[in-house]
Amino acid sequence: MTTITETMASDHRHCDEFFAKAEELIAEGSWEQGRDAFKAFHDATENHFTMEEGILFPNFEQRTGQTMGPTQMMRMEHTQMRQLMADMEAAVTYEDEERYLGLSETLMMVMQQHNMKEEQMLYPMTDQVFAGDAEATLREMKML
Repeated sequence: MTTITETMASDHRHCDEFFAKAEELIAEGSWEQGRDAFKAFHDATENHFTMEEGILFPNFEQRTGQTMGPTQMMRMEHTQMRQLMADMEAAVTYEDEERYLGLSETLMMVMQQHNMKEEQMLYPMTDQVFAGDAEATLREMKML
């Protein structure tokens, strides 16, 4: 049986690969390819957030009655990461390598801490709460 933890942690790695590729290309000054790689990272990350905020978090909150717990903190961190990504997008538009790489470093730290909290705390909690329904929830998230 596939778990929420395994699936969502794998999606984190998928987003990380796009992130690293964009950073590498932009550091090389390959702006056209870097722009495409950043868009792929942005789209993959936004899709990940949408799966969590649209399906996983509300279903978890409904089953546990916890609306002010870890899901609220994750949403706040998503907002912070969205702002950093918007600032990075502007840096890509203006081909401002120094700004992009500085923001990239900040986002990397935020993402690492965020992903660790989800993978070590929230996702295992969802696996317990959803138990036999995990695969149905994963199918629902993939339909978004």
